[in-house]
Amino acid sequence: MIGRIFRVIRTPVTLLVLLAALVYAAYWGYTNVIAPVPPPPPTPCVEQTLPKRQLATKQVYVKVFNGGNSRGLAANVGRAMRSSGFKVTGTTNTIEKISETVIVGSGERDPEVLLTKSFFKGATVRADGRADHTVDVLVGNKYAGYNKNAKKTLSVDADSLCLPSVETASASATPA
Repeated sequence: MIGRIFRVIRTPVTLLVLLAALVYAAYWGYTNVIAPVPPPPPTPCVEQTLPKRQLATKQVYVKVFNGGNSRGLAANVGRAMRSSGFKVTGTTNTIEKISETVIVGSGERDPEVLLTKSFFKGATVRADGRADHTVDVLVGNKYAGYNKNAKKTLSVDADSLCLPSVETASASATPA
């Protein structure tokens, strides 16, 4: 008797299990198809030779972010940095509230970070270990000013540095 009941129920139960697996697979596929594409990982930096062991502003790629209440502050700072030779790839706002200027880069003692910091009065440095060696400048409500008379080169102890490639910088460029 139990064997007969099992034989009668076996086929419908198997079909229900297969139907459930099919519905789950369709749901999983649909959610993955409509999910946003994740951004590509940043391209690591590329070894570039330094003429006379000098890092120049024209070799440093920077994004400027306004974290304060002053309208257009990032754009103004970006223009000043361009006039000093920096490669400014974008200026925009940030949701992070900033009071004083913060320079963000791969490491606190990296030459591109130190060169950028020399152009800002009262700036602090934050390291985030980024692989592409670009620099972010975050300006805020207590922005102390831009030092347009800072030296446009920085002496380094190496013949080459790992700096962003031209392809990396142009791919991440946003209109200012």
